[in-house]
Amino acid sequence: MRWRRSIRWINALLISASLVGCRNSKPVSYLGEADLQHYRDKTTAIEYSNVEQPTSEDVVNTLRPHTVRDRGRDEVWEMSLMHAVHLAVQNNKIIRTRANNQVLLQTPGTVPSVYDTALRETGYLFGSRGVEAALADFDATFTTALTVGKNNTVSNSLSPFAASPTGGFVLDQDTGAFTSSLGKTFANGGQVSLNNNINYLGTNQPSLMFPSSYTNISQLTYVQPLWAGAGVEYNRIAAPPRNGLGGVTGVSQGVAIARINTDISIADFENAVITMVKDVEDLYWELYLAYRQFDADSAQRESTLRTWREVKAKMDVGATGGNASNEAQARETYFDARANVENSWAGILSTENAFRKQLGLPVNDGKIIRPADNPVEGEFVAQWESTLIDALTRRLELRKQKWQIKSLELQRKAAENVVNPSLNFVGGYQLNGFGNDLFGPTSSGSPQSLYSSAYGSLAAASQSGWNTGLQFSMPIGFRATRSQLRNIELQLIKARVALTAQELDISHEIADSLQKIDVAYMTARTYLDRKIASERRVQATTAEYEAGIQNATLDLVLRAQASNAAAEILYYTSLVNYNKAITELHQRRGTLLENDGIQLSEGEWNAAAQQEAVRRAWARSFACPANHLTTEPDEFASPMAYPKTDIFQGAYEGQDVVPAAAPPEATPRPVHDEPLPDGVATPKSYDEP
Repeated sequence: MRWRRSIRWINALLISASLVGCRNSKPVSYLGEADLQHYRDKTTAIEYSNVEQPTSEDVVNTLRPHTVRDRGRDEVWEMSLMHAVHLAVQNNKIIRTRANNQVLLQTPGTVPSVYDTALRETGYLFGSRGVEAALADFDATFTTALTVGKNNTVSNSLSPFAASPTGGFVLDQDTGAFTSSLGKTFANGGQVSLNNNINYLGTNQPSLMFPSSYTNISQLTYVQPLWAGAGVEYNRIAAPPRNGLGGVTGVSQGVAIARINTDISIADFENAVITMVKDVEDLYWELYLAYRQFDADSAQRESTLRTWREVKAKMDVGATGGNASNEAQARETYFDARANVENSWAGILSTENAFRKQLGLPVNDGKIIRPADNPVEGEFVAQWESTLIDALTRRLELRKQKWQIKSLELQRKAAENVVNPSLNFVGGYQLNGFGNDLFGPTSSGSPQSLYSSAYGSLAAASQSGWNTGLQFSMPIGFRATRSQLRNIELQLIKARVALTAQELDISHEIADSLQKIDVAYMTARTYLDRKIASERRVQATTAEYEAGIQNATLDLVLRAQASNAAAEILYYTSLVNYNKAITELHQRRGTLLENDGIQLSEGEWNAAAQQEAVRRAWARSFACPANHLTTEPDEFASPMAYPKTDIFQGAYEGQDVVPAAAPPEATPRPVHDEPLPDGVATPKSYDEP
C-alpha cells in the first residue's frame, strides 16, 4: 500500500508540471518606452555570408564588352592554337568545359579541379579514405587516464573501535588510478599492447599491512589472427578491424584500395583536362570560321554596294538596265548583305567571348583575339589497326575501368578470407608490484621493508604472471560474409562485361571519327571546286550584264554574288569540320594531350619529404637484394601502358603488331589527285586568313 501511494504522488507531480509548462506566458511590463528596434516579424530572411576574399582583378579591371556598334580599333591578338591550349591549362585551376558552365554556377563543388586528386589523397571519411588515412590504421596509439576518488560507507557490523557495541563501522576509502597503454597493429593483423596500471588505496579497514598502498601492474599482450582476418594481403586490402562502425566497413578500406581510388581520381582529372583541351580547339576553329564568315559577308556587301552604285548611275543617266526596279532590287540586296555583315561580326564577338572564358581570360583587355593558324589542308591518313590499339591502351575510360576491376579482384580475395571462422592466438605476460609507497628503496627482511616501494617490487620481478590460449568464434552458416563475397563476385563479373562493352563502343567511336574525317575531307575538296566555279560565275554574269547581252539580267548577277559567298562559307565550314574531326579522333584515340605537348605530373614535394626520399634512396642503394621477399598483394600497377596487344595477332601475316607509338599520321597529299573534267582549271591553293 505504501508503494502504491508513492506512485500516485509521483503521477500527480508529473501532471502538474506538464500543465504548468503548457500554460500561456504572463504579460510582462517594463518601465519606460522602447522603439522595438530588435523586433522581427519573420523567423528567416535572406542574408549574405561575410566572406573575406577579394574579387579577382581580372573581373574588377576588365573593360566593357565589345558590341556591334563599337567603332574603336582594338589591338588584334594573333593567337596560335598551341598558345591557346597552354593558356587554358595555365589559367584554369577549375577545369572549364563547355558542358559544365551552368554546373560551375549552380554546384561548383562538383566541377573538376586541380585539387581533386589531393582531396582524394587526403580523404579520411568512411568510404573515401586516402592512402595516409588507411596507413593510420597501423600507427601506434597511446592512451592514458588518471582518476582519484573518495568513498565513505557504513558497514552493517559493529565497529571494533567503538566503546560500546551500539555504533556502526564507517569504512573510509581514498582511491586513485593511473592507466597508460601503448598499442600497435601490425601488417599481418597482429595487435600488441603494453599496459601499465597503478592503483592507490587508502583506507581505515582493520587488519591491513599498510593503511595506504600502491598496486602496480605492467602487462604485455599480443593477439594474432590465425584464420579469418589473418595475413598481410588481407590487412592491406581490407584494413584491420576496428571498433564501432569500423567493424562493418567491408573489405574496401585498406591501403591497396585507397591507392587504387587515388589512381581513379587521377584518371578522372586527366579526362576533364582532355575535355577542356578539346573544347579549346573546337572554339579556336569556330572563331576561325566566324572570321571567314565575316570576310565572305564583307566581300558580298562590297560587291552588292558596287552593283547598286552602278545601277543607280545608269538610272540617273537613263542608260540601259538602269530602271527603278533594278535600283530597288540592288538596294535591297545591299542592305541584306550589310545585315549579314553585322550578324557575322556579332558572331565573332560572341565566339571570342566564349573562347576567352574557356581560356580563363577577362572579358575585354583592350585586345581582340584572332586565330593565327590555318586549318590542316592535307589529307590525314590514320591506320585502322594502330589507331584502335592506341585507343584500347590509352583511353582513360578503359584505364579507369581496369582499376575498378583490380580493386574488385583484391576485394574478392579479402572477402574469401573472412568466409572462415575466427581463430586468434592470445598471449600475455605481466609483472606485478606492491608497496606502501610508489617509489623508494626496498630491502629483504620484514614484509614492511620488502614492500616499501611498488616500483621496487616490480623491478625485482618476483611477482609475475602469464597466459596463453586460443579464441574461436564463427557465425553458423556464414550468411553475411557469403553474401558479401557473392556481391563482390557479381560486381566483378559486371565490371568485366562492362569493360568488354566499352572496348566495343570505343571501336565504333574510332570508326565514326575516321568516317567523319573522310567525309569532311571529301566535301572540302568538292566545296573548293564549287567555290572556284562560283567565282567564275560571278565574273561571267557580271561581264555579260555590263555588256548588255540579252537574258543577262541584274537578278542573275545578284544571285551569282550570293552563291559565291555561300560557296566560300560552305568550303571553310567543311574545312573547319575536317580539323575538328581530326581533333575528335585524337581525343578518342587517347593522344590529344600528347599532341598538344601537355603532360600531367605531381607537384614538387616539400623540403622535408625530399630529404626523406634522398635518405631512403641512399638506404636502398647500399642495401643487399632480398630476392626471397615478396609483396602482398602482388604488384598491380605499371608506369606505362602495354605497348601492344594480342588482339590483332596475325593481322600482319605473322609480323608483330605495328607499334602504337609510330602510326602514319598526317601525310600531305594534293587536294585533288584524280584527273579533272575537260575545261576545269586546277584548284588554286587555299587562301591565307
